[in-house]
Amino acid sequence: MDFLNLESLFTDEERMIRNTVRQFVTEQVKPIIADAYEEGRFPKELMPEFSKLGLFGVTLPEKYGCANASNASYGLICQELEAGDSGLRSFVSVQSSLCMYPIYAFGSEEQKMKYLPSMAKGETLGCFGLTESNSGSDPGSMRTRAKRHKDGQTSGWLINGSKAWITNGAIADIAIVWAKVEDENDKIRGFIVPTNSPGFCAPEIKHKLSLRASITSELFFQDVFVPEDAL
Repeated sequence: MDFLNLESLFTDEERMIRNTVRQFVTEQVKPIIADAYEEGRFPKELMPEFSKLGLFGVTLPEKYGCANASNASYGLICQELEAGDSGLRSFVSVQSSLCMYPIYAFGSEEQKMKYLPSMAKGETLGCFGLTESNSGSDPGSMRTRAKRHKDGQTSGWLINGSKAWITNGAIADIAIVWAKVEDENDKIRGFIVPTNSPGFCAPEIKHKLSLRASITSELFFQDVFVPEDAL
């Protein structure tokens, strides 16, 4: 039922995108999602289809392997995924809105070309490290710190601290991490942190009461070094 006649506001392309995702959810998500929820398991077998449908970073430019679709299209994609399971919507929106978009909006061109095409294909997965156990999503209260570090000819940053309730954390290849910089009066900065960095770990949080088909993790940083171009 469409009491507000929203259907009339969408373009043919937006309706086509919505219907494609709706069909995917009906045919491939709904038959398996109840079991995945009960088992507390992220259905990784669906990941190739997410990539095939081009659901990651859908609003970003084609230059980076994305669809350059409208914000309405992205909203409809999320709505249809949500109709299947909120955990799957969270998986896509974290990859798109919280990881790909910050790189696109604030990253260098080198960072964009390095990460966005592979993220659009689902070959590189991201997570977003803001929330902390003691302060929630209040950036002003975060305890994670970054400080400048130089080792011989190599200069960069050392990150120490932790994050909590991080979607995709245990399967991510990179983390978009927010930290206060000690040398800049605790100014908050963002860093692209490869999850295979020494000193980084991301244990999965088990036994949740909701979003059970979504991977949720803690992130821990113990003298995690990232180079200058990670900023």
